[in-house]
Amino acid sequence: MGGYSTYVWGSVLVSAAALCAEWFFLRGRRKAALSHVKRELTLRKEHSDETST
Repeated sequence: MGGYSTYVWGSVLVSAAALCAEWFFLRGRRKAALSHVKRELTLRKEHSDETST
């Protein structure tokens, strides 16, 4: 690699770490979003049940 192997492999390692971190944080945000939607649907169902009776 013409003496640039440390730079190249360091860049590959940092990029891989960034992708792993992004995947990890996206998983957390997805769980939070799904939980929020589930909670909203439950509240709407309870509200519609109360108003229909």
